[in-house]
Amino acid sequence: MVTTAQPENGQISGNVLFYSQPEPLSNETHGKIGLRRIDRPFAFAAAAQAVPLTVTEFGVAALTSPIIFAGERRQALAVMGVSGDANMFVQPNGFFEVGVYVPAYIRRYPFVLANDAAREQLVVCIDRAAPMLGDLPDLPFFDPSGQPTEYTKNCIQFCNDYETEVRRTESFISLLTELDLFETRKTTYTPANPDGSPGQPQEIAEYYAVSEERLKALPDDKIRALLDNGALNQIYAHLHSLAGWDKLISIALARQNAAPPAANLN
Repeated sequence: MVTTAQPENGQISGNVLFYSQPEPLSNETHGKIGLRRIDRPFAFAAAAQAVPLTVTEFGVAALTSPIIFAGERRQALAVMGVSGDANMFVQPNGFFEVGVYVPAYIRRYPFVLANDAAREQLVVCIDRAAPMLGDLPDLPFFDPSGQPTEYTKNCIQFCNDYETEVRRTESFISLLTELDLFETRKTTYTPANPDGSPGQPQEIAEYYAVSEERLKALPDDKIRALLDNGALNQIYAHLHSLAGWDKLISIALARQNAAPPAANLN
């Protein structure tokens, strides 16, 4: 069950990436605010090097981002940068580059569903610190009678659908874990020395990926089951996406070489 009611004792927990001031959405608190159209609308994601991804997004996300699994939970992530914390696809104007897939995790912001521990239910929240929220909004959260606007209803439905996909992704990852298909991988690149000779290899990332050898070694009935439930297509989307590391590294190197040299103040 999803509600916009105020939680008891304020016991709210949930996603944290991007959300610095989550508040349960209510007419009493947010009746006069809503979404404003602002410059640099995706600037909040500019520092996100990797973003959570659901399994149904694998096919389209694989065209622009490596898809990896990380942590004990083997969380699925779309990698969007290799240099520090920078999202290489968010332009200085605050928009994503044309043709780059924007994960649903980013598109649902500033809305999110969070757990109300006291009532054991999900509540609709917004990040009150989001720069696109304010008075005199272009898209109000509530109408004059205090009811959620059509825009708000659509956002809540998007969040509901997203949570459904999160559960589906968890089941997918559990299946891969049960089949012992994960292996640890590292991505490295070798920079060139000033004289053109190869430099020392540098590690970019360490993560989990599906082992093609373990996949091929599965019994025929297991392979057939993966094919029938659609998991095999998602596995291969993930595997094909890993070629995107070369693209990210090439972009990072090109930008690094294009950057003006630091001034010598000595």
